[in-house]
Order: sequence, then structure tokens, then C-alpha cells
Amino acid sequence: MKAIRRFTVRTVLPEPLTQLEELVLNLRWSWHHETLDLFRAVDPALWKAVDHDPVRLLGEVSPERLDRLAEDRRFLRRLRDAAEELREYLTAPRWYQSRPGVPSSIAYFSPEYGITAALPQYSGGLGILAGDHLKTASDLGVPIIGVGLLYRHGYFSQSLSPDGWQLERYPPIDPNGLPLTLLREKDGSPVRVRIGLPKGGPLHAQVWLARVGRVPQLLLDSDVEENEPSARDVTDRLYGGGGDHRLLQEMLLGIGGVRAIRAYCRITGHAAPEVFHTNEGHAGFLGLERIRELVAERGLAFDEALEAARAGTVFTTHTPVPAGIDRFPRELVGRYFGGANEEPAVPVDRILALGAEDYPGGDRTVFNMAVMGMRLAQRVNGVSELHGRVSREMFGGLWGGFDTAEVPIGSITNGVHAGTWVAREIQELAAREIPSLVETGSGWEEILSRPGTELWRVRGVLRRRLVLDARRRLRESWRQRGASEAETSWIDDALDPDVLTIGFARRVPSYKRLTLMMRDPARLRRILLDPRRPVQIVIAGKAHPADEGGKRLIQEIVRFADAEDVRHRIVFLPDYDMDLGRLLVQGCDVWMNNPLRPLEACGTSGMKAALNGGLNLSVLDGWWDEWYDGQNGWSIPSADGLAAPDRRDDLEAAALYELIEDHVAVTFYDRDSAGLPRRWLEMVKHTIATLGPKVLATRMVRDYVERYYTPAAGSARAMAADGYAGARELAAWKRRVAQAWPGVTVEHVEGGGDHSPHVGARLPVRVVVDLGGLDPGDVAVEVAYGRVDASDTIVEPSYLELGGAEKADGGRLRYAGEIPLGRSGAFGYSVRVVPSHPRLSGRAEPGLVALPPAPHGMTNGDLR
Repeated sequence: MKAIRRFTVRTVLPEPLTQLEELVLNLRWSWHHETLDLFRAVDPALWKAVDHDPVRLLGEVSPERLDRLAEDRRFLRRLRDAAEELREYLTAPRWYQSRPGVPSSIAYFSPEYGITAALPQYSGGLGILAGDHLKTASDLGVPIIGVGLLYRHGYFSQSLSPDGWQLERYPPIDPNGLPLTLLREKDGSPVRVRIGLPKGGPLHAQVWLARVGRVPQLLLDSDVEENEPSARDVTDRLYGGGGDHRLLQEMLLGIGGVRAIRAYCRITGHAAPEVFHTNEGHAGFLGLERIRELVAERGLAFDEALEAARAGTVFTTHTPVPAGIDRFPRELVGRYFGGANEEPAVPVDRILALGAEDYPGGDRTVFNMAVMGMRLAQRVNGVSELHGRVSREMFGGLWGGFDTAEVPIGSITNGVHAGTWVAREIQELAAREIPSLVETGSGWEEILSRPGTELWRVRGVLRRRLVLDARRRLRESWRQRGASEAETSWIDDALDPDVLTIGFARRVPSYKRLTLMMRDPARLRRILLDPRRPVQIVIAGKAHPADEGGKRLIQEIVRFADAEDVRHRIVFLPDYDMDLGRLLVQGCDVWMNNPLRPLEACGTSGMKAALNGGLNLSVLDGWWDEWYDGQNGWSIPSADGLAAPDRRDDLEAAALYELIEDHVAVTFYDRDSAGLPRRWLEMVKHTIATLGPKVLATRMVRDYVERYYTPAAGSARAMAADGYAGARELAAWKRRVAQAWPGVTVEHVEGGGDHSPHVGARLPVRVVVDLGGLDPGDVAVEVAYGRVDASDTIVEPSYLELGGAEKADGGRLRYAGEIPLGRSGAFGYSVRVVPSHPRLSGRAEPGLVALPPAPHGMTNGDLR
């Protein structure tokens, strides 16, 4: 008989062991080896059986074993030491505490978090990045509060059918069996947050608290008795359900998340956030809740509250693929935010305007969550330099009239949390040979002078570990697919700990091209089975449950890997999660990545492999485009611009095969008299020395603190000062400028001086403008100048603000200045008028610009 309800009964620990629960309930154990060693010592066999999940360990360990541990002085001493070390970690000042002007607190919103496989609340790169962000913030002492949803069925567990088709199941998750506690009021009652719905009463949610080192993480859960059955299922699955379901999830994340933060700060005394960081558009509604608060509690008008909220908001976009952005029908959003559910402080027409694609090429019927997120944030960034450029092109319509390069979307390249992803053996090797790496994060260049013997030995240990675990997983998968014991005997010899091992693991949308390696199956077979330089490939990945095309790609790979002649050299391992990902990035010699360029926003798996002594074999996309230097791996040539996708895939697959055969395998198997691949090890050491300081999440989080969080906090404080006088004044100024802007024109432009100027000369320019009733202090009149191409487009222009503002005829103003001619060749200039205000984050923020009528105002010349 099946149980009608499932729940977890927690162990009552003997008094001497109560500190174990303290350690279990702080997820720092997920990246702290000494604490994991302590858990293992509780019961080594059980620790392995529960897949290294300490909550399950304490739930299943026998009372007799606990009684023995309570009298084991050596164990108790280790327990006390671990608990004291954790308390010191949680309280001692760290990097952030020495920074001037930093925010008192930052709220970080994400729909998913990859903290540990024991807390399955992630699907892929976005969640893993969010988890690494929180862990690194903890290590650096950054006072972040993480906000997300608690999904009662997580993403999904993946298995394969006998013919290789992806199967999904959603095992129930009991929060009481996770390292979480329920957030409670001071009287002990559970905290409840509520958001209004068009009908059927409000949506209620309780709040679970996870401790990620120093960082509190709040996870909202709609499975509460106050809700109707359908409302209880709002947080059932990550990225599950249709339009209404996803919209409700995102309303709960954004609006409910802000309310959960307010409750948490009220109960605990934690500093209220000055900065709100929106990790992708899913949490964009948080800006609406902050506007509602300011209108209802501070008496601001909507536009004033918008300016105050924007000043302290950072928005990070993670996708260069338009299909990856959440877009809802406008009428659906109108139904949930309008009618009886409309908040007087946040009119539905203003909400719809924030998410409108009201720019050339936009779809007027949809509400775009990323567009809203950008309009509600004063600071926006992509996650690599290339992704920043792609994002400026994607979203340039929001700042029409400005060149793509001026679109105010920056970039901070992602990084990875070393404690989570770097193998313990690599960490211990670094501590022995270059202690400064572990102690202060310095000394990377010293790796180059170290002999590679120990590094090669450790790489062998990690490769062997991957091979053994891959065999175990492969055997389990074949049995699930219906194979008998006799049919799995070949798995004992599957893969080889001494063979060049390539890893390929990621989500399986079509643009990541899981099956590019199979473009020429016969050639792939020859590579795998080469008698002198064999290659083995370990593959993992999940397709979204609704992505039939992705599932077909997996099936194609699995069917090839099932073939008797190659199945010992290429394997697909189902149920890709953090634990499997860690084994792969640690054990593979080469990390392969072949997306359609430029559709990979960043792609951090290759960073993890690099830190573990692996080399990258990748298309120049994401972070690899930025940091490939010719010595840290191999670049797969990309046939950008080809209209025929099949032709592009053929060319890039051929290049991939050639690289593996003639470069990767040759370098790996070229050994000296001691059996060491000297050239390979030189590349590995160069990779670690040059990429190590760049790919760490400590660099990433420091960049966010210094380039985004601290300036955002300064802007927010300026807006809030003197009863939000700054926000009121800026809103009034923007309104006045927007009303007058149609009358702002460039009337006349003239350039004087020599018609054949020389390098080093200065070219006088005079401009007459009509400000349409605005004051000179409201605008800047600028000259854009520089090299021009064959179409007279100024390439990478420089800007000069003109001065003077002398009166001309008809109330117009004359501005003047001199352009420095610092280079020879084809040269050009143009002029423009843009709004100017000290509280703007940049010239393009209001999205207004006045240009001279084309082609008037452009002077070209050949400079000598």
C-alpha cells in the first residue's frame, strides 16, 4: 500500500552531538572538506549510501551509533573544532568589511540556485552561477540575502528508455528532509507572505531559510493549507506549467520575495537591502513591489518611486537567445494586475508600459520580462564581454537613436566557486607547492616553474575516479533500461583510466549542438578507436521536458554510444546534476564546447575544468572568446554568417575532428622518457597560471561590488536623501525634458579651418541648436568624431562636449569647440544633443537624442 502523505522524522541527537545539527544546517559543508570528513566519520558506509547528504545521514544513522559517538572523545574534539571554526568563519571581518561606501545589504533574486545536489533547486547554468555567487559572497563577507522559490518536485530526475529516449520523473521533496528551517515570527508562528490574485483570494506562501555560510537564503513555498489546491501547486516544479503558472511563479518570486525580505529583516534585525540584484528577468516584478512600497509608505508619485527604485537596482541578463526570455501575452498580465486586483499605487497601464516591446521590430502583443527588468534597473549587464555586445544589439531598441556601443548594458564575466568545483587533490597540491595560492590568492605565476610530475599524477587519480564512477552510473542506467546482468558485463572494461578523456555536459537546447561530434559517424569512430591515440568521450545533459527536439538529440547520441564497437569509448550518463558535473570537470582532460556562436552567454563549465588542470576545446563564444590565448587550449573555427545551417555544421565538425586528431591527441600522447606529456603539461600549467585569477568567482563578485553594487547604493542614497527629494526632482526633470524634447533640434553645423588638415591640428566646429524651451543646463551638445568606414559611419567614435551656449537668432543657442585630429586617414564627425543631469547613470539613460538632418553636418576629409 502506498502512503498518502510523505514526511521526514528528524533525529533527536544526544546532547554532546547537538553541534552536528548546527553544522548540517549551514550549507558551508557543501564546500568545506573538513566538515565533510566529520560527517563521513559518523558512519562511513551510511555516508556513501545516502549520497553524501548529511540530513539523510542524521535521519538514518542508528541510535546505537550516535550513543557511541557521544562518548568518543576524539570525535567530540573534532566536532567542537569544526563548530568553532564555522562560528569564526561566520563572524570574522573579511574582504568586504574593509571596503568604503559599500551597501549595508544586497538582495539577490534568482529563480533557481545550485548550492548542492542535496538541495535540488536548479536546472542548469543560471542556477549554478547563482549558487556560486552566494557562496563567494559568503567567503568575501558580502552581506547578500538570496531570494528564490522552493520547488516541491525540483526540476526532474532523468533516465532513459530502452531505445534511448529521455524519461522524466519528479520525486517529491519534503522540506523537512532538507537543510532548511521554517522562518517564524517571534511568537513562533510561521511567516506568511501574500500576493493578490484576480479571483479566488490571495496566494499565500511560507518562507524556508537556508544558511549558505554567512548568506541567508529565503525560499518561498506555496504548498500551504491557506491556498486552494491549484495555488498550492504554484511552486511545484522549476520551469513547469503554462503561461498562467509561470506568471504566478514570477509574481511570487518578485513581489513575494520583497515581502519575505521585509519580514526576515524585521524578525532578525538584518540590515534592509540598499541594492536589489535581479538575476535574469524571472524576478523582474520585484521592482513593482518596491514602487508600491514607496508610493504607499513614503507618499511618492509613481514616477518618483520609479526613479528611487531604479537607482538601487542591478539587472543581469543571461541569455543571448530571444527564445530564452520570458514573454507573456499582454492581456494575461493585464488580467493579473488589473481589475479588482489593481493596486492604486501601481496602475496596470504603467505596468504594461514597462514590459512593452514598443520599439522597431518589437511585438506589441507581448509583455517582455527582460525589457521590464531593464527599465526598472539603472545598471544592466551581460555575463561576458561578447555577451555584453550581443545584449546591446538585442536590446538596443530601448535606447533608440544611440549607436549600439552606447547602449547602457555592460558586462561582468561569470566566475566559478573554487571550493565547490576544484578537486581536493588539486587544492592540496596547491597548498603544498604554492601556499600563497590558498592563503592569499596570489602567486599564480609560480605554477609555471613547478615540475609537472605531481600534477600529472593527480590528473591520473581524477581521471580514474571519473572512469570508476561512470561505470557505476552506466551499469545503473542499463539496468533501468531493462538490461540483464549478463548484458552489462562489458561495462567492467568501459572507458580506460589511461586514455585521453573528453567531457561534454550541458543542457540540451539545439543551439548547444550536442550532436555536432556525430556529423561524420565514421570519422568519429576512427577517432575513438585509433590504436595509437585512442579517445574517449563522456557525455551528460538534460533536455527540457517540453523540448522534443532536444530529446531526439539525446536519443541520437545514446543510440550511437550503444553500438557494440564503440560503447567502451563513448558513454552518455543520465541524470546530470552537480555531483556528476563535479566529477566530469575534475576528471576530464579536455572540456569540449561547440555552441552556435554567439549564442553561449558565458559557459562556466570550461572554467571549472581549467582550474582542475583540464584544457578547453571550444568555439570562441562566451568567456572563451575573451580569454583564449592560443596556449590554454584549442579554438574550434566558427563559420559565422553562413546562411545554410547544415553547411556551417559540416565545416565546424570537420574542424573539430581535425583538432582532436592532429593536435589534441598528438599532444596528449607525446611522452618523454619518463612517460610525461611535457608539452601537454606546459599548456596545463599555463592555463592554470593565466586563467586561475580570472575565472574565480571571487573576481566576479568583487567586480559586482565595485562596479555595480557600490555605485548603485550611492545612487539609491542620493535619491532617498531629504525625504526622497532627489527622486522627486529627477522625476520632475525627466517629465519636463520628455515633454519638451520634440522641439529640440540641431539647426546648423559648420566646421572651419583648413580643408586639408594634418595630424595634430584642431578643427573648429560651431553648432546652432533650438532647445525647445529647455535650459542649457538640461542638455549637452556633443561632437562625435573619429575614423569613418566606406559608408561614412564613424567607427568607435570619441565625444567632445561643446561649450559657449551663446545666444543666436530666434532664441537659438550657438555652441563651439575644437576637434583634436589625432590620427590620419578617413575622418568624420557629427553632432547631437542629449539630456544631461548629474543623477543620470549615463547619457543614454533617458533614451532621448537629437541629431542633425542627414546628411547635413558631416564633414569628411583625408587627414595626413
